[in-house]
Amino acid sequence: MKHAGQLMVPAILVMSIVVASPVAATPEGQMTWAVHVSLAPAWFDPAETQFTSFMLLYALHDALVKPMPGSAITPSLAESWSASPDGLVYEFVLRKGVRFHNGDPVTTDDVKFSFERYRGTAAPALKAHVAVVEVIDPHRIRFRLKQPWPDFMAYYGTTAAGSGWVVPKKYVEKVGDEGFRKVPIGAGPYRFVSFTPGVELVLEAFDQYWRKTPSVKRLVFKVVPDETTRFATLKRGDADVAYAMRGELGEGVRRTPGLTLKATPVSVTFWVVPLDQWDAKSPWHDRRVRLAANHAIDRHAMNQAEYLGLARITGSIIPAGYPFFWAPPAYGLDPDKARQLLAEAGYPRGFDAGEYFCDVSFTSAAEPVGNYLKAVGIRTQLRPLERAAFVGRYQDKKLKNLVFTASAAAGNAATRIEQYVAGGGFYVYGSYPDIDGLFREQAAEVDRRKRETILHQIQQLIHDKAMFLPIWQTTALHGVGARVAESGVGLIAEYPFSAPYEDVRLKAK
Repeated sequence: MKHAGQLMVPAILVMSIVVASPVAATPEGQMTWAVHVSLAPAWFDPAETQFTSFMLLYALHDALVKPMPGSAITPSLAESWSASPDGLVYEFVLRKGVRFHNGDPVTTDDVKFSFERYRGTAAPALKAHVAVVEVIDPHRIRFRLKQPWPDFMAYYGTTAAGSGWVVPKKYVEKVGDEGFRKVPIGAGPYRFVSFTPGVELVLEAFDQYWRKTPSVKRLVFKVVPDETTRFATLKRGDADVAYAMRGELGEGVRRTPGLTLKATPVSVTFWVVPLDQWDAKSPWHDRRVRLAANHAIDRHAMNQAEYLGLARITGSIIPAGYPFFWAPPAYGLDPDKARQLLAEAGYPRGFDAGEYFCDVSFTSAAEPVGNYLKAVGIRTQLRPLERAAFVGRYQDKKLKNLVFTASAAAGNAATRIEQYVAGGGFYVYGSYPDIDGLFREQAAEVDRRKRETILHQIQQLIHDKAMFLPIWQTTALHGVGARVAESGVGLIAEYPFSAPYEDVRLKAK
């Protein structure tokens, strides 16, 4: 199984994995990450998952199944799982002897509780398809679907959602959601020590972790939003891994003795979405305006400046390696054509496009897009927001005009379309009836070839309508210091952060 999104259910399917016995070595030393975003307490809770949360979930918590080295969907807290021939029932067998950090055993009651309290981006899709969750006994749990849904494991067993990550029911009910975020308890390889907002998160090795005892005793995640400061922190040795070393700073890492630039291809696509395209009074309602914007952007120049030419220019919001991906024609750079299209749409002198929102950590990529749009007459005002605020306002439908955004969530073309294109999606501000109709049709189609045909039709319509301004599919560029034997970066295919943390190692002294 190359990718979780490829999961189909032609017959009884059982997944299991042979794991190494826990290693009894005593964890030693401290490893420090300089991270590019402010850490939010909500990210300590799998119920609130958005993709950046997995940076912390892989340390604090564990899931029934999750992406791991060598497999995009790996049994973890579950030692195996099976699916019925009709695709209506999924059953999981829990691994015995696994405990939370407070000593409580992990049971199927915790699994059911965690699924039912999940309220992240995939919650509407999961709860619309799952009829009931049945606890068979403390080590067996069964999910019954309302109808066959080929994307169940793409959501439940990957980073498309956090619903499969398990928290202790008794503890959460005792302290409440707010108390849990203040002092999270999980079943992962590291336990919570302290959190100083805006400064750092400190974790300590949990030597009873079922997979193996971590090698490093203490993990520290330092909040360093400024990229120049992150580089300096890495160079001084105050951090062992520095995230997002893009552009000139990436070259700086390459040139510095003792430092290593890790370039890892990832399934992260970036794009701009005109949120007002469904408003008949907005210039963005006219397809010619959206086409003009696409032809205004020099993606290749941006790629060279931001990712050292290592990103993949794309015409889609869906990663090229995802199942059911359809490759659209690329938008060529043509400022003259862009101006002509604007004139044809009634804007020969361009127009004021208002505020243009982005995650502050992506400002260096969002800003050039604004400059290219301005060059053809589309004038914007860039508004960077801290990540938690950006995601919250985006999900709550409180943004407007233009948004520079990205997604790293695992899955397939259907899961990406569900969240960002189809009506009712978590990040959808408006939709088109023809796309919505086809999406409902593919969701009920169990024949893979027929489903692929429908999903290709949807992607062609997305392109024909010029719904988005796709930019690129990125390569993660992170700096690694001289003390590190294994950073964890790149161990999980197409995942942009360090993981699994029980595998990270420092060099022997």
